Amino acid sequence: MNPLYMSRLIKQRRSPIHGNGVFAIADIPAQTELIEYRGRLLTHAQADRLYDGTSSTGHTFLFTLNESYVIDANLDGNVARWINHGCAPNCRAVVEENQQGKRRQDRVLIESLREIRAGEELTYDYGISLGERLTPRLKRIWACQCGDPACIGTMLKPKRKRPAKARNAAP
Repeated sequence: MNPLYMSRLIKQRRSPIHGNGVFAIADIPAQTELIEYRGRLLTHAQADRLYDGTSSTGHTFLFTLNESYVIDANLDGNVARWINHGCAPNCRAVVEENQQGKRRQDRVLIESLREIRAGEELTYDYGISLGERLTPRLKRIWACQCGDPACIGTMLKPKRKRPAKARNAAP
């Protein structure tokens, strides 16, 4: 189905998860492209200059597109920016790479993972990665409020544990 058509089957409204949310206004089949995440295209360096020091607010409309670019939905963003994080999401974000390798033309599409019933809020796992240590303070700032029984309590992607260094045994 055409994502433009599907975007007519979703609507922004107040969310019990957080602020605004996006809801299905009709049943949506699994594996359906719903909407493109849109906004101003920035380089990572531009985004760092514009939003340096804002990781302490717990609010962002920045979406990493690829190693070169970020989508900033603060400007020219669409309704996709209001889709909330969920620990047991019913949607996922898929990066569609440009076939000619033009990184500026890569896109982020939101698609359903399973059938979504009319009235159900759309969610996907933000998997936010911060370049700093994940302190209890940052985990509180980026707290998840999805309400799922399996909620991990934060929108932040857990840091990978480094393997322990092998020690040479003395002979």
